[in-house]
Amino acid sequence: MDDEQLLRYSRHILLDDIGVEGQERLLASHALVIGAGGLGSPVALFLGTAGVGRITLVDHDRVDLTNLQRQIAHSLDRVDQPKAASAAAGIAAINPEPRVRPLIARADAALLDELVPTADVVLDCTDNFQTRHLVNAACVRHGKPLVSGAALGFDAQLSVYDSRDGTRPCYACLFPPDQAPEEQRCAVMGVFAPLVGIIGSMQAAEALKLLTGMGSALPGRLLMLDARRMSWTDLGVARDPRCPCCGDAARERA
Repeated sequence: MDDEQLLRYSRHILLDDIGVEGQERLLASHALVIGAGGLGSPVALFLGTAGVGRITLVDHDRVDLTNLQRQIAHSLDRVDQPKAASAAAGIAAINPEPRVRPLIARADAALLDELVPTADVVLDCTDNFQTRHLVNAACVRHGKPLVSGAALGFDAQLSVYDSRDGTRPCYACLFPPDQAPEEQRCAVMGVFAPLVGIIGSMQAAEALKLLTGMGSALPGRLLMLDARRMSWTDLGVARDPRCPCCGDAARERA
């Protein structure tokens, strides 16, 4: 690190759990962020300000006026611009150092198989179960840790899925793809603006801990937030050996 970087990241470097070595790991890391909306906005900004060296942002959507109530990476002058490009501009306005690659595309299986192997951590900031399952399956296939968040109305959840050692659950262990609930969108249900900031910030925190080598305590746990009461529920969750994604039969087929 040069003198300017030592100054910019000094508050991280002062932390014993991060220090110079941890900050250098961040500078050399690559984070893949799927979704640049409500959750992806704080994720992108905090990863960028923290000094993650490479950030790939994937989103096919464009900024809409209704997004600005909660999607803090965007601004009024970027309405109708691609969200991935807008979020990249938001990062650059605070910290021009990270190499940010905005991809204006849907995160389908082919694209994920191209991108996930190159990442050190993957963050799922999407709003639909189909994409979440595609992201989870790619992370299982390629052995990458997944930081997953969701928020709707006043309710949210957060977990880290890391099936690399074969003992921890993946997303499909908790939410089987053949039992997906009916999709509900913010446009119909609404979302409490600070809720996505809370969960997105926590996703960024877990990703930064993984990248610095601190590790995450969330694999095998699901955190659920009721923002009306500001009440957290912490559930222990186990790997399902019959899981169609990471279960024993799936591993044998792989």
